[in-house]
Amino acid sequence: MQTTAQPSSIPISNAKASFRPWLMLISRSVLFILFQALIALILFATGTDSAWDESARWWTFTAFLTNFVSIYLLVRLYNAEGKGYFDVIHFSRETWKKDLAWFFGTSLIGLPIGALPMTALAAALFGDAMTPTTMMFRPLPTWAFVLSFLFPLTIAFAELPTYFGYVMPRLEARLKNGWLAWLIASFFLGAQHMFLPLILDGRFILWRLGMYLPFALFVGLVIKLRPTLLPYLMILHALMDLSAVAVYLTI
Repeated sequence: MQTTAQPSSIPISNAKASFRPWLMLISRSVLFILFQALIALILFATGTDSAWDESARWWTFTAFLTNFVSIYLLVRLYNAEGKGYFDVIHFSRETWKKDLAWFFGTSLIGLPIGALPMTALAAALFGDAMTPTTMMFRPLPTWAFVLSFLFPLTIAFAELPTYFGYVMPRLEARLKNGWLAWLIASFFLGAQHMFLPLILDGRFILWRLGMYLPFALFVGLVIKLRPTLLPYLMILHALMDLSAVAVYLTI
């Protein structure tokens, strides 16, 4: 059983339904900006100087609030199609042995693709690989650090399911081109990082755009070729972002 719905099984006659994948494609980027703006407004109201710049400090809160909304939207959209979230995104009993082999094999390739561009691009843009990291990871109160773990715990159910569980197969059905759907979904997955956090520095924005784009393309390709790997990659994604939160232990 496939993890994501196949293009032929996705209704495309309803004009409203046809527009939904495009909205979901940009939804997380928009939500990142909106929640950061809300945090900035709260900081401004409490007398914080440079409220927008300070709002970037709380990017993990922006992330998990966005994740909650993404999960809610996915549940509603699947329900509108007469499906349940876990009816679509689940482990396959029939293919789990091959899925595990694929997962471990692709992980050996994917993890370096996910890690290396971050350091190389930072060094190229800033002359120091650590500069953008210090711009992004700023000290948090203990309570905020603890709540930040909601970010990796919710990301697994929100991010890859949005772009590759929901959007990609529906774009393929509408565009009649699976490769174009893969490119679009992967690009927007990578590009959303420009807005998390949105720091108004050209080099930082370019760093955030490029750092995960190769990994997004790779993950999207893997899921396109083998949709049943989606839940495995969701777990891997959560573990990767758990290590990101752990960076706060070093500052």
